Amino acid sequence: MALISVILPAYNEEENIHRAAERLSAVLAPERVDWELVFVNDGSRDRTWEKISEIAEENPHITGVRFSRNFGKEAAIMAGLACARGDCCVVMDCDLQHPPETVVEMLHLWQEGYEVVEGIKRSRGTESKLHALFAGTFYRIMSSATKIDMSRASDFKLMDRKAVDAILSLPEKNAFFRALSSWVGFRTTTVEFDVQEREAGTSKWSTRSLTGYAVRNIASFSSAPLQFITGFGGITLLLAMVMGIQTLIRYFSGNAVEGFTTVILLILLIGSMLMLSLGIIGYYLARIYEELKNRPRYLISEIISSRNNSEAGSGLFLDKRSQGG
Repeated sequence: MALISVILPAYNEEENIHRAAERLSAVLAPERVDWELVFVNDGSRDRTWEKISEIAEENPHITGVRFSRNFGKEAAIMAGLACARGDCCVVMDCDLQHPPETVVEMLHLWQEGYEVVEGIKRSRGTESKLHALFAGTFYRIMSSATKIDMSRASDFKLMDRKAVDAILSLPEKNAFFRALSSWVGFRTTTVEFDVQEREAGTSKWSTRSLTGYAVRNIASFSSAPLQFITGFGGITLLLAMVMGIQTLIRYFSGNAVEGFTTVILLILLIGSMLMLSLGIIGYYLARIYEELKNRPRYLISEIISSRNNSEAGSGLFLDKRSQGG
């Protein structure tokens, strides 16, 4: 019998752990498959881990993975994939904004032979217009840079074991899971879903954190910002040639005028471009430095499961505790 693993990253989601487990258990139990839920506690500051521990000890279908600190959602997804045993794996949010019923639809498509089933957003729920504008701009940049349509992309997706192993084999530490699942290829199809309202709690994403998330992922998956520097240089050169020709014409015609204001504006423009270019280059150098240090993506301090799991992917176990047999 095939085994399906559902990976649920959790950060300060104590109110949603039991709800997510109950809803997913209800939709997966009638299916003719074995299943497991892998909750990854990403350094939560509330009682998320206590809630995960409770259901993991009561239900043999549930595994709890605890990070030593907060490493971010991408690391939590990778840890969940590394610890999952399934013939296919589903990644979804535990706040139930990704509808559990769609998992069954994904599962049926996988049984038909598809190896990657992408969940794409039919609607984005009740998010603010500013957030929708920001998200749209980010995905347009990513789509242009990666040549992959990411306009309605999400982390909600099912992947066959072959696709999961391909992603886990990639050595990069700053991985962008949402794009990598498309980059690895394999036989792919899509399923539309409507983003649901949170049943409890509030979003952990602020404008600042979303901006940082966008910048990190653009830098990790694309060199497009470096190409902008070449564009800046070309524009500056073109302006310099135009103004140089204009200045020479005025000089030789005896109509040269004082250009103090023009000089100041040019210095400010060129200086700003140079500083921005250095900032972009410096950011990429910082990412290279982080990759060269070769630190693990995450540190796992504890695993609670009815099975003995010794897989940690590119992370590192600090401790491991197995419940039951």
